[in-house]
Parts: sequence; C-alpha cells; structure tokens
Amino acid sequence: MKKYKNILKNREIAASELFQVIPSQKLKDENLQIIAVSKGGLEIAHYLAKKYSNNINILFSQAIMAPNNSECEIARVSEHEEIVINEDLVKSFSIKYDYIYGEAHRKHEETILSYIYKYRKGKPFPSVDDKSVLIVDDGAETGLKLMTALKTILVQKPKAVYIAVPVMPSDVFELLEPYADKIFTLYNIDDYVETSLYYEDFPNIDEQRIDKLLKDK
Repeated sequence: MKKYKNILKNREIAASELFQVIPSQKLKDENLQIIAVSKGGLEIAHYLAKKYSNNINILFSQAIMAPNNSECEIARVSEHEEIVINEDLVKSFSIKYDYIYGEAHRKHEETILSYIYKYRKGKPFPSVDDKSVLIVDDGAETGLKLMTALKTILVQKPKAVYIAVPVMPSDVFELLEPYADKIFTLYNIDDYVETSLYYEDFPNIDEQRIDKLLKDK
C-alpha cells in the first residue's frame, strides 16, 4: 500500500500521464467517443477530449447497497437499466434478487433520471452503434462501475471499446480485459485499497463543475 500511496498528484496530471500511454493517433483517427463513468472520470475525460476535440459524455449509474450494510455495494444499475451483480456477495449474504431489481428500479427512477434531466435536459444517452468508445474513470475499486458501463455500451454494438483508468486493481483489470479491445492504465495494483489514497489531491466535484465540463466540449 505504502509503495503506491499518493503516486498521482491530481486528476489533471493523471490524465496527462494517461494520455501518454494511449496511442494519440487512435484518439484522432478513430474519433473516439469518450464516456466518463463518474464525476472524477469526467475530469479525466475532459482533459483527454481537449487534445483532439473528441466528444465526451457521462454514463450515469447508481450503486445498489446490501440491505443491512450501507457501505457494501452488491450491484449497480445504469441509465439503460442494465444491472451488474456481485454474485459472490449476494450469495454470501443470502440477498434476494427481488430486492436487487426493486432497488435498481427505484435508483433509476429517483436518482438517475434526475441526473439525465439536470445535465442532459432529458435527452437519452447518445447511441454508440458502430462507433469507437473510450470508457474513462479516475480509478476502480470493485469494477462494478466499469463493468456496468461496458455492459450498457456493448449492447449498442460499438465498433470498438477501450478503457482508460490511471490506477486500478489487478483483479479488476483481469475481469474487464476479455470484454475490452484494450485497457490503458498507469498502475495495475494487486492489493488495491481505495482510489483516493493514490492521489495527493482528490477533491470532490460539485454540480457546477460537472455542468461546466459537459458544456465545455
């Protein structure tokens, strides 16, 4: 853990370093649609998009927590109502799937739709059919957020799907690798703890900042 603590200065520097490992011509020639999967990922996506004026967007999703543990994420639902479940946790805690599907619907109706109206004026996530996509985040922990994005995007039959994350766990890298055309990362860590620990400066991103990043394409 100590070996990797504060290995990244901030999201902008992380994006700059990440840009160096992504074939720059790929960003330009394939006109990659850059899709952030979190607020922090949007900061990374914004920097990458500025290099070649690529389109950016954010794919909204919400965590579904265990019924008796508000800190344990057992599943995630996307704005297309695609659901990814941590089957091991669900079995370990004997959680009923009816609970997961009910929570997924509630999170979609109460939270995700409000984000869509707020940041996209109610417009649906744009189609990526036959397009090349770069999924971006500032880190990864369980992999559920990235897997949910992958599932949502792959259903739309894109031409290619790439993932770019500055720091991620080794087991998540292995989980995602079969589904992506290529994963770009700076640090692939075995004993991953929490994304914020790998950044010196890791501020919260408020709603005004999200709005600015989405408008400043």
